[in-house]
Amino acid sequence: MTHVPRVRRPSPALVISAIALFFAVGGSAFAVGQRVGVAQPRCANGAVKGYAYVTGDPAKGIHDMAETFSSSPTLFKASFNCSGKGVQVRRNRDVFEVRFPGAPVKTVSVTSAAGTPIAWSVTLLPDGSYRLTPANIPPSQLGPEDQFVVIAV
Repeated sequence: MTHVPRVRRPSPALVISAIALFFAVGGSAFAVGQRVGVAQPRCANGAVKGYAYVTGDPAKGIHDMAETFSSSPTLFKASFNCSGKGVQVRRNRDVFEVRFPGAPVKTVSVTSAAGTPIAWSVTLLPDGSYRLTPANIPPSQLGPEDQFVVIAV
């Protein structure tokens, strides 16, 4: 008898974040489609300014992310910044920080994408970056499966 591997169901957090991303990006695409033939500014009001699916370096994990800002593609499953510049992320002791250089971001939301369901708090910092603090687990205890999605509007 052959063993059939079980397929894991996506976590509720992943489903909710995917739906939110779909509507956020879809809403921007819909808005662009409403004005046929008229160029839209990349960072228009009401548009998604950026997003980042942060996975951390596969060789080091998310908890061993560098303490300097990086836009290395190995840290992201996907990312977008309306300014055309790379999204940047770093770990700063027990928190993560993310920034969208050149984008007029007013607010961000963050949700766990995989692994442990984590509640996050978000704080705007004076340099325009956002501090992301996991509320129920220190980053040193995050495993490689503990990933998060940040959406900037």
